[in-house]
Amino acid sequence: MQHSFDLKLPIAIGADHAGVDYKAAIVKMLEDKGFSVSDKGTNGTSSVDYPDFAHPVANDVEEGHAGFGILICGSGNGVCMTANKHTGIRAALCWKEELAALSRQHNNANVLCIPARFISLELAETMVNTFMCTNFEGGRHEIRVNKIFC
Repeated sequence: MQHSFDLKLPIAIGADHAGVDYKAAIVKMLEDKGFSVSDKGTNGTSSVDYPDFAHPVANDVEEGHAGFGILICGSGNGVCMTANKHTGIRAALCWKEELAALSRQHNNANVLCIPARFISLELAETMVNTFMCTNFEGGRHEIRVNKIFC
């Protein structure tokens, strides 16, 4: 399996209470495949604030301490909005495998956001694999991506 990110670096992952079970399963899946994971929490089902976990993941990706990031909350919207406040982040909310692929191919996304309350764990794991293995196409897409940041 060819990967499109620098996977010598850890994969940063974070979730709120709604995504904690998916996070645990995805961490296990990644570690079972030999990847290093930087888990930013949360680790329980008590209600927490998603920005407290989205910002550390985004910081690690933005500062080059992680190859890419994965964020999980109930709808995926909160973590996605939070991560996208960081200048170097292109977070993509995905609920289909095709969207995970397109977020990489056309948008060079570096954070995958998953809506745990709306997709199966199996689909979430498939999207993580697709996201990891899909390369940015560049070309006309690179021109557009370069226009994203203010």
